Amino acid sequence: MSAPEIITFGCRLNTLESEVIRRNAMAAGLDDAVIVNTCAVTGEAVRQARQAIRRARRDRPDARIIVTGCAAQTDPAAFAAMPEVDRVLGNEEKLRPESFDFGIGLTERVQVNDIMSVRETAGHLVDGIDGRTRAFVQVQNGCDHRCTFCIIPYGRGNSRSVPMGAVVEQVKLLVDSGYREVVVTGVDITSYGADLPGAPSLGSLCASILKAVPALPRLRLSSIDSVEVDPLLMELIAGEPRLMPHLHLSLQAGDDMILKRMKRRHSRQQSIEFCDAVRAKRPDVVFGADIIAGFPTETEAMFANTLACVDEADITFLHVFPYSARPGTRAALMPQLRGDVIRERAQILRRCGEQRRDVFFARQQGREADVLVEKIEGGDSVGHTQHFAPIVIAGAADGIVRARVTGRDGNTLTGRLAA
Repeated sequence: MSAPEIITFGCRLNTLESEVIRRNAMAAGLDDAVIVNTCAVTGEAVRQARQAIRRARRDRPDARIIVTGCAAQTDPAAFAAMPEVDRVLGNEEKLRPESFDFGIGLTERVQVNDIMSVRETAGHLVDGIDGRTRAFVQVQNGCDHRCTFCIIPYGRGNSRSVPMGAVVEQVKLLVDSGYREVVVTGVDITSYGADLPGAPSLGSLCASILKAVPALPRLRLSSIDSVEVDPLLMELIAGEPRLMPHLHLSLQAGDDMILKRMKRRHSRQQSIEFCDAVRAKRPDVVFGADIIAGFPTETEAMFANTLACVDEADITFLHVFPYSARPGTRAALMPQLRGDVIRERAQILRRCGEQRRDVFFARQQGREADVLVEKIEGGDSVGHTQHFAPIVIAGAADGIVRARVTGRDGNTLTGRLAA
């Protein structure tokens, strides 16, 4: 059976939602459709989405082209103005089966509501993402914070959480279906529960999952905001082996003035102290971080503070975003840096990230790692370690295996099954 083509940009949550979209489009009989699930984080992401739409129309002249996602939510008129586009759906509408019905009475070309009016969110159980090894469970959507650089609250709405019982039931079903790892995902997952009765925390949610689903081998967190980590979550990070020792931080910068102008809720020192505190309780933990290069008004000294913060906090994996002014945000009104300066600083940060990753990879030589095997390629097992480092193990294996790291091949570790 043929299936619609889904082109996904952006975050893990978008990836999860693309699977919901695929299911709904297939149920509506849109086997010939091309659905572009957009991202609005940067201007480059929007440009790439528009390029993909034009390419899809050129390559598939008879296909229905549907555009959705955060960029479609924040600027539906821009996509509606593209002659290649048949329908524009907002972030709420894209998860409704009826939005994909092109039958009589459902011909409205632009279906985008006021996302700020949405008060609830539902978790979406998806069967089949990343094969049958790792699954993503949405526990939260939207964001109540208003960082000056960020357009996402206007694409996702205010923070709203999936009830704890529904999340636990999803995880049970996924484990019963054969999944070995579950990733808790959302837009701002450390704000989880504030809108629910009793205001449960992310820590209490994770504790409930681990207690109620003892057969779940691995629980992983997507990006977290360190200042929102609650005491129970800190306890789990410290002492629960099934919670993976890899934390990705929404750091963004390592200079206090830039953090203030970003309207972030942490200081440079708080980020360093958080990493130190976690490392003291869980010595094998590895950190990743999102960092913006070239934020408006950033001086050379401020940029140097960010570079130094990466070292002082001992961040291993860097996800670098060159600053991109998003219309409607406060940062877009601030004095902007030249494009070449932004690109140069992004390149310096990426080189820093490569060097820090290389140091981590070198330290893994000869050590053993627990690897979730995700697929077999060329007779070898491909997966990720508990630290989310990619690895290829010689020979075919299945499930979670113990492997000894023997070397590296480019950006990937290599290994063999431990004796």
